[in-house]
Amino acid sequence: MFNITPTVRLLLIINVGVFFVTSTLSAAVVDRFALHSVLSDQFSPIQVITHLFMHAGFGHLFSNMLGLIIFGPMLENVWGPRRFFTFYLLTGLGAAALYLGVNYYETAALVDGFNAYRVNPSNGEFLGFINQYAPSIYDPLEPFIQKFDADKANPAYIEQGVRYLAGYVSEHVDTPMVGASGAIFGVIMAFGLLFPNTELYLLFIPFPIKAKYLVGAYAIWEVYSGIYRAQSDNVAHFAHIGGMLFAYIIIKYWESQRKTFY
Repeated sequence: MFNITPTVRLLLIINVGVFFVTSTLSAAVVDRFALHSVLSDQFSPIQVITHLFMHAGFGHLFSNMLGLIIFGPMLENVWGPRRFFTFYLLTGLGAAALYLGVNYYETAALVDGFNAYRVNPSNGEFLGFINQYAPSIYDPLEPFIQKFDADKANPAYIEQGVRYLAGYVSEHVDTPMVGASGAIFGVIMAFGLLFPNTELYLLFIPFPIKAKYLVGAYAIWEVYSGIYRAQSDNVAHFAHIGGMLFAYIIIKYWESQRKTFY
């Protein structure tokens, strides 16, 4: 069905192998190799590489590897194994870099606000933190907030307030990212740039779509989803955007080098 090229085959074996190995390990061990925020105590530079070969579940693995199988072989046939593998890693690293940068921008103020709150964990500071940084948890905590308002000096309520906000901050800072999606979106972007008029048939759509339009629609959707992210959305959209962005930069650089050489 597919002309699976050597590098694509190697990446498939690595990703599938890592998935089955990590599924036998404890969550704590697996967590050490997932990509954490640079603000997290659990961050390690090695995670920038290791997270690329880890996946959150079989569906996550399957969708990424399907994209690799569909779009990767044509790129490898054009570039050769070494350049394709280099491209795959660079787009994955670029995706991680953009993700970490956006994550830092979004959470640095949150962490600073919580550190300031811990210095003076009063009722007023508790409500101020929620209003500024965590309005989404007001309704779930409303019964506690009412009790805290009625007894502002109660040390048990003050301590509980610190625990609530510490959990909220930890959820945003210590929740890691895994997956090859950034690199896969880079591969999809490259396919759209190199083979823009190739017609693709998608499930549930009864007519072919040119690759350039599919890639453009993907890019617009990811930007929209990243900016207007739903509260329940646990997809790292900016990692996808990073993969596509770095793919564009790399390909344009390679094209300029080829023109300069000629």
